[in-house]
Amino acid sequence: MDLFNVYSLFDITIDRGKGCKVWDTDGTEYLDLYGGHAVISVGHCHPHYVEAMTAQLNKIGFYSNSVVNPLQRQLAERLGKVCGYDDYHLFLINTGAEANENAMKLASFYNGRTRILAAGKSFHGRTSLAVEATDNEKIIAPINANGHVSHLPLNDIAAWKAEIEKGDVCAVILECIQGVGGIRLASREFVRELRRLCDATDTVLIMDEIQCGYGRSGKFFAHQWLDVKADIITVAKGISNGFPMGAVLISPKFAAVGGQLGTTFGGNHLACAGALAVLDIIESEHLVENAHDVGEHLINKLKEAHLNHVVDIRGRGLMIGIELDIPYKEPRTRLIKEQHCFTGCAGTNVIRLLPPLCITRDEADDFVERIKRVL
Repeated sequence: MDLFNVYSLFDITIDRGKGCKVWDTDGTEYLDLYGGHAVISVGHCHPHYVEAMTAQLNKIGFYSNSVVNPLQRQLAERLGKVCGYDDYHLFLINTGAEANENAMKLASFYNGRTRILAAGKSFHGRTSLAVEATDNEKIIAPINANGHVSHLPLNDIAAWKAEIEKGDVCAVILECIQGVGGIRLASREFVRELRRLCDATDTVLIMDEIQCGYGRSGKFFAHQWLDVKADIITVAKGISNGFPMGAVLISPKFAAVGGQLGTTFGGNHLACAGALAVLDIIESEHLVENAHDVGEHLINKLKEAHLNHVVDIRGRGLMIGIELDIPYKEPRTRLIKEQHCFTGCAGTNVIRLLPPLCITRDEADDFVERIKRVL
């Protein structure tokens, strides 16, 4: 048997990591400005994280949700205090796509409606309704195209207002910083008016914080820059620093109904231990503040470098897009092969930076020097 070949792979085998660096099996050191799709939040192999995961695995790694798991309640209490949503409820699953599926399902249970509004260039996952909410026809199979979702231009409030005021919209789902869409930011005025429109029509406002959340923007959630509260917040990626986990934060206005939502692996002991360790590190090492400080520093340094082919540098915190006037493929490949630096990409011409939140100013400066050699 062979692997189902759906990934475009670089011929590199990563063997170990520490902080913002990884090493391949030949011993070559790479600067990691991508964190494995924004998953590595507190750095590779952080000692506290490794210790917490090892200790938990030595006790019990998994048992089902048919018994009490005190780690789940500990995580709910800690997360609520850290993010400012301490009166919300937590539902734990395994992935970001599952988080968005359950969020939209919960919204539909709440108001009985079936229409979803999502932004153009959005990415919300690859499962049934999540992929329909994703603005990419290439990954939507015919069975997923059920007509539940309309895509509207980001920040075009007139278009959103016209749809919401029809009164039949179940939910709005939004990334306040679009990741796969090319690091495009929702404006404060746009999001605040969406909040008002949702309140007026009993439409559920879902903030997808799977990539832009968990401290990456320089606040715990990216939408907190915009002075709004969400009805439902979805998270994953950085929540457990590489161990599969997702979560839905749910407003008190939603009633929990037995059997309505469920999961086999979600919220297991090992995942919760990892998530608690991540919160320990985020708080003790002030990583949200570091994301703001180093992110701002990196954006300024990139702008000051006056790099060839760069038409825009945008982002917030440690979620940064470098838009080029050429396709990203050659410069990104050269960054990896010649400069030993991992980055991501978006669209056809955006280099996407999503480093671990522990990146230092010196490492940010190092990256600027490496990309100078390429551009």
